[in-house]
Amino acid sequence: MKTRELKPWQILESREVFQAPPWIRVSRQKIRLPDGRIINDYHQIRLSDFALIVASTSDGRILVERQYRHGLGRVTILLPAGTLNEGEDALAAAKRELREEAGYDSDDWSFLGRFVASASYGCGNMSLFTAKNIRKVCEPDGADLEEIEILLLTPAELQAAIRRGEMPTLSSVTAFALATHPEIFPANLQKP
Repeated sequence: MKTRELKPWQILESREVFQAPPWIRVSRQKIRLPDGRIINDYHQIRLSDFALIVASTSDGRILVERQYRHGLGRVTILLPAGTLNEGEDALAAAKRELREEAGYDSDDWSFLGRFVASASYGCGNMSLFTAKNIRKVCEPDGADLEEIEILLLTPAELQAAIRRGEMPTLSSVTAFALATHPEIFPANLQKP
């Protein structure tokens, strides 16, 4: 396949217009496109990087969290996930989040890939993992803002929940698809 050379945009100015560290930063940029046009108000959104886990029991049930999510304005089910702390690697964050949010551990971790939800704005990298043969080791740490009900669903039950719109987040659906259909989605070659 023959491709033509595509050039990156040039940032002429960048000014942060909103910040709430470590969660979100919004900047307003003045950019020059490769054809010379100037865009005076392109907005860049930076969200925290996060790890997300498809955690399964020895009999193949998948751990999900049923909880109210204010951004959606409703109760939903999600896979366990959480923000990476400053300097923390993605696998360490995944292990910490599975224990904190659900009270589970695993000795069998695999990296599914690192992805970004919005190529236009940035919006944080998500590192996806599987944790197999999970086992309950403690009670969840309820110190966060989240009230969480832990459920263990079969893959068929989770697929049905997705079809009913009960798991509406792209990150959770993508991770589930990658974990259950590796033949369709080859591994992302980036390291965790």
